[in-house]
Amino acid sequence: MRQIKVLFVCMGNICRSPTAEGVFNSVIQDMGTSERFLVDSAGTHAYHIGEPSDSRSQQTARGRGVDLSKIRARKVTPADFEYFDHILAMDSDNYHILMSASPSEHQHKVALFLDYAHERKEQDVPDPYYGGANGFEHVFDLVEDASKGFYHTIMK
Repeated sequence: MRQIKVLFVCMGNICRSPTAEGVFNSVIQDMGTSERFLVDSAGTHAYHIGEPSDSRSQQTARGRGVDLSKIRARKVTPADFEYFDHILAMDSDNYHILMSASPSEHQHKVALFLDYAHERKEQDVPDPYYGGANGFEHVFDLVEDASKGFYHTIMK
């Protein structure tokens, strides 16, 4: 059985996309389908390469039963566009960066992550980096909703 390869992308790969990686891994584990997926995250910018997820993201995730401690930031590479089946941008700015960087034959793989959320009122997962603790909780809620929606969409 061929694995479904999913890449979550934000700007620096320390808040939103690692949260999405961790939450989606939790969803597929709960559904008993983790062996069918390869999940990763990356950033469009090289600000934090090799660094762990933001401590506030880790704390919020840990409080909800998701472990982000092993995730390390990396930058999207040209090879990612060919390798991954789904490349999910956390916001429209990163979506446009990804579309500009992607070869035309792989652009169909790039999508806005919140397009899969059932209860969304927003188009973008907001960057919680400069906000308060409530921002990280809100990001987790959005990511959880979109993760479940994405899972059910691709598993139809």
